Amino acid sequence: MKKLFIVAFALLVASKVSAQKGPSFGIKGGLSFSNIIKTDDSNFKTNYQTGFNAGAFLTIPIVDRLAFQPELMFSQKGYKSDRSGILGSGTLTQTTNWIEIPILAKVEAAKGFSIYLGPEVSFLTKTTNKYDGTFSSSQKTTYESDADKFKKSILGGVLGVGIDLSNKLSLNGRYALDFQKNNEDGTTSTPAFKNQVWQVGLGIKF
Repeated sequence: MKKLFIVAFALLVASKVSAQKGPSFGIKGGLSFSNIIKTDDSNFKTNYQTGFNAGAFLTIPIVDRLAFQPELMFSQKGYKSDRSGILGSGTLTQTTNWIEIPILAKVEAAKGFSIYLGPEVSFLTKTTNKYDGTFSSSQKTTYESDADKFKKSILGGVLGVGIDLSNKLSLNGRYALDFQKNNEDGTTSTPAFKNQVWQVGLGIKF
């Protein structure tokens, strides 16, 4: 009887280990709706602008319903700001390109529904300012090595959800917020601010 119990216990443990999911790799992409949080100039009015995000992720199970998910993402952020003056009105659009590394915990709150939470580090690669006015339009692109007035790397946080549409396909949504300002002092044309972005998209698991 004792030997039978030991064999049964061993078979149970083996079945649990074999049922444990291994690491999985995937790609994801979608739309970004970004704006900024002004930290020193409430009169600087801005609106959301649309960009895109794309990248890859690795999901590593830890225990039941909990996994570690690092990602490598390209993400566009920025804002739109309406300007007016004696020479007419126009819209300034600032687009910033980032390489981001979210380090997330994935919690399976219910079957097919997961919550994502964790920090991320963002690295600035390019800033583009575009102005469309009544009488003129212009565009200036500044790459990371020349963008001396902006931080090159910023720490932020991510909170999101995921819904499994199938074993391979998922619908994802998240909110990301910078914990640090883009520039501690601001400039005469751009105040100090923090980026915020809403993202929605699809993920494919291989």
